[in-house]
This record gives sequence, C-alpha cells and structure tokens, in this order.
Amino acid sequence: MGNGTPLEQARCEYRIDLNRPQRTVEKEYAALLQSFHPDYASDNRTPLTIGANRHDPCHPQLAALLQSDSPTDEQTLAAAEEIETEVLVIGAGGAGCSAALVAAENGADVLLATKLRLGDSNTIMAEGGIQASIEAGDTPQAHFDETLRAGHHCSNKQLVKQMVLDGPAVIQWLIQQGMQFDHDQQGNLCTRRAGGTSADRILYYRDYTGLEMMRVLREAVRQHHKINTADYSPAVELLSNSGGECTGALLYSIEQQKYCVVNAKSVILASGGLGRMHLNGYPTSNHVGATGDGLVLAYRLGAKLQALDSFQYHPTGLAWPQTLAGTLITEGIRSAGAQLVNSHGERFIDELAPRDVVCAAILRECSEGRGILLASGRQGVWLDTPVLEQQQPGMLAKHFPKFISLCDKAGIDPNHSPLLICPTLHYQNGGVVINEACETTIPGLFCAGEVSGGIHGKNRIMGNALLEIISFGRRAGAAAAAREMSDNTERSLAHLERFRHERQQHNINNSGQQGPLLFPHYASFNRESA
Repeated sequence: MGNGTPLEQARCEYRIDLNRPQRTVEKEYAALLQSFHPDYASDNRTPLTIGANRHDPCHPQLAALLQSDSPTDEQTLAAAEEIETEVLVIGAGGAGCSAALVAAENGADVLLATKLRLGDSNTIMAEGGIQASIEAGDTPQAHFDETLRAGHHCSNKQLVKQMVLDGPAVIQWLIQQGMQFDHDQQGNLCTRRAGGTSADRILYYRDYTGLEMMRVLREAVRQHHKINTADYSPAVELLSNSGGECTGALLYSIEQQKYCVVNAKSVILASGGLGRMHLNGYPTSNHVGATGDGLVLAYRLGAKLQALDSFQYHPTGLAWPQTLAGTLITEGIRSAGAQLVNSHGERFIDELAPRDVVCAAILRECSEGRGILLASGRQGVWLDTPVLEQQQPGMLAKHFPKFISLCDKAGIDPNHSPLLICPTLHYQNGGVVINEACETTIPGLFCAGEVSGGIHGKNRIMGNALLEIISFGRRAGAAAAAREMSDNTERSLAHLERFRHERQQHNINNSGQQGPLLFPHYASFNRESA
C-alpha cells in the first residue's frame, strides 16, 4: 500500500475513448457486463422448483433460502402471546419508519417491529445522497429516462414515474421532519451528479445523508403517540386466513426468548436487503441484519417475486485493510473527481458510468492481470483521492468527514495515498412484486424499500434508494391505514403447510437449512438456543 504506485506518472492515461458516440459506448458496456459482471455468469442462476416463481431464474444461494423450511409450527403459534394492532410494520429503516409515520398520521394504531434497534438498517449507511429533480434545466422526465436506462429497461414504468414525480415532495417532507441538507453560500440546496445521469440531481448532507435521515425519522417515530415499537423482535413467519389474506405475523423476542403473535388488518414488509448472505463470496456494505428475511416470508405466503438473479455490487468497497473489507466508499468521491486507476497507472473507465458497468470494468482489470493483488488473494484497483486534494485543497475534509473517519480507521491518509478498492455486495435489485399502492399479490401484505422489486430494474443509480424508501414508504403507510379490516380474522399457518407439501412433492431438503436466516452464520445470535 501507499507510495510505490505509478499514479504520479500516469494519472491521465486512458485505454478507452470516453468521448465515443453513445451507441458505441453502450455496446462496449453491454459486452463488458456480459463478460465480467457476476450476475451474467451462467452458474449464478438456477430455476426455482416451487412457489409462485417456479421455473424463474434465481441466484442459487437465494433459491436455497427461499425454498427452505420454516422452524415454525402450529404448536409454536398456539403457545405464543397474542396482541392486536391495525398496521404492523416489519423493519425500522427509512421505509419502515416513513410507513409507520404516515399510517399513524392517517389514524391507524401502528406496531413497528425491528430485528435490531429502531433505525438499525442500511439506511443509516447510505452516504451519497438522495435524488430529486429540483435544479433549473433538470426534469422528472430526465430522471425517469435515466432510471430506466440504468436499469436496462427492466423497471416497472409506472412505479418509476411515481417515484421521480414524488422527488420534490419527498425532499420537502424530510425538511419538514427536521432533516438537514448541505446549502451553498446563497442558501440554495447543494446538488451533485450521480453515475449514469446527465444532471446534478443528488441532494446530500456531508457524506452521511442516510444517517441524518434516520436521525429525524427515528425521533419522529419515538414521539408519535400512535406508534409502538418492538426492538430485537424479528418476524419469523407471516400469518394467513382461509381467504389467502395476510393477517399478521409471528415475532420472536431475542431479549425475552419468546414468541408473540401480532394480529393486524395490514402488514407492511420493510425488512431491507440480503447483503449479509455474501453472494458469490463477496464482502458487503450492508448492516448485520440484512439477510433477505422479507423475501423468504413473502414467498412462503405465496407472494410473487421478481428479478431474483439481479444484484448490485457497488464498485468502491474498501479492499484493504482486511478488517474493513467491503466498507463502502461513497460514489460522491468519484462524483467530486476521484479516479479509478489500475496497477499500470491507467484510468480505465468513466468513473460516473452506471454502477454495474464500473464494477465490471474493475473485475476485468483484475481478471486480465492489471489489478493489485493482496496477500489474502483478493484483488482491487486504486481509487486516486490525492488528485482531489491537488485540485481542490481541503475538499475531502470539508465535504466527506465520514470518509476521512474511515481512512483514519484504515491508517490511510487519502490526501497523499490512494485507497485499494474492489466491488462490494450492496443492493438487491429485485424483490416482492408491488403495485402503485405498494400492495403485493397477497391481500393485506404491503412492501416498501429494498425488499420490494420493480423500481430499479437490473441496476440502480445512486440516490434512488433513499428516494424510493421515502416515496414508497409513505405510500405503503397510507394504503395500509386505509385498508378495511377483513371479516375473516382467523390466523393460521395453512400457507406453510401447503408450502411444505410442495417441498415434499419435489424432494427438496436443503440439507436441513431453515429460513428466515435472521443473521449471518458468524453472528452470535442463535434462535435455537432459546
């Protein structure tokens, strides 16, 4: 690490022409993805055998989890304490908190249940910012078009339309909640550009926008008299009635080591992603609870999922030191002008190309011998941050304090030394199918945030995740509160018995694997110890 790199000699060398016609660039990008992005490898997809997505392609690790058995049975259900609420929200990140707030504002009694503590989520780890087309010369149409293009035109256009049109109102709502954004000397909101976009559309607060967002949402939830919270209480099974509706969930209290049945007229899944499954052995930028629980619970209930073979590997995860492997370095650093450089000192890709393209380009450099090899066997390339300090002295410390803190932990001075980076598993592109009101294919079950699918297609652009969780979190909260209580209030695990019967018919055993996973294998919690 450090000063022996050829950066000073070759900072501006290019191996591709970044100014070629767009059609030529897109053709090159497509070939790059096909050859080097993990999603395109033939052994990274397998057809599902059972469930609503039978025969659809899925990542093998996720397929095994989706088709695994549940540790829950009717005896567990019968012995559990029982409580009532109108709206149950599962997950307390940005999507869950915004859903709970809007449901409560619409008159519903809400229980917000979270696996860890209120606010512990991927939201607090989001650094770069939130997209909204508020600048002169920018339009929601451009935001819409670029979201579709980055997602390889696999998005649900109606959902994307709603999201981009919600952008300005989402920013206004967040400011009303007390959220801070960076302003220029004239008092205008600061914006910067994301990869794969044509306009400065990212609003931000330093480089910890998600943390600031969760600060205000968490406080708003705590202060709302119609919202109760249940920390350390993951959902382990959804409940249904004979009409096929979702009627609640079974929670497990980690602290008390006991189960609780929650009966509800509406359930909102806002349980986040699956980075801690470490697909293909990649490190991850996700928090420790991101294990795909919502996908497992919804699938067993019979909900339709989509794009189960598509995941985002963020280009710039820290590769060294090993203790911090996978820790995210915000795209804002590249937006500010930091360059990606291989072992030959060559800049090899437009740093603000779509994330999947930049990821594939890094993997190509490593595969073809132009990466930097670590003793662990992992490879990476350089993120040239000293060039920023040369061009804009003091800008890293001023605009990226969280990044500077990370560098301090790593023992690196980013003003003088580059950072070794490699792709890190960052985001789940697919998820549960929803409509414009966040309703799933199961009556009574709603989804918002990363657990839902259809918005980002096959690749997400920076800033759309924070916009999505608030846009659709608010919509889910309103729709769940407005839903009429079903006359059929029974609650059972009949759907689970049907799922088990299907597993038997197709001889699925998964070597004893059970889901939801709740925590990665290296976490200390083990529900079987209860």
